[in-house]
Amino acid sequence: MAVKQLSIFVENKEGKLVTITDAIANAGIDIRAMSVADTQDFGIFRLIVTEPERAKQALESSGCFVSITRVVGVSIPDEPGALAKVVNVLARNNINIEYMYAFIAVAKKQASVVLRVADNEAAEKLLTENGIELLDENEIVNI
Repeated sequence: MAVKQLSIFVENKEGKLVTITDAIANAGIDIRAMSVADTQDFGIFRLIVTEPERAKQALESSGCFVSITRVVGVSIPDEPGALAKVVNVLARNNINIEYMYAFIAVAKKQASVVLRVADNEAAEKLLTENGIELLDENEIVNI
């Protein structure tokens, strides 16, 4: 049930994000979630999009270095303690979270969280067993 995430290597130079966002826009693809991690010289732009394979092709055609990574998506109530439950389930079972980012669906009063872990299947099994709703790609792109 893992979700496909695009990871784009980006030089920290003026105009680089324009190249990326224009390539995705010109392909008619919507961005659902994003995260940017940067240093002085480069960054990693992570995206959840409506059509990851097409987005990858469009980005590569624009000269971008891009990879697809499978990540875990969960839906949690937009309330105090909901994220703590997710983090605790994984921590109690020795599953390290490499990184995560979230976005809110205000109308649904839900938060969607994207998690990168070493073992998606183990994490998904534990989260499901603990009553945490998993998201698949279709659910995320239709938010």
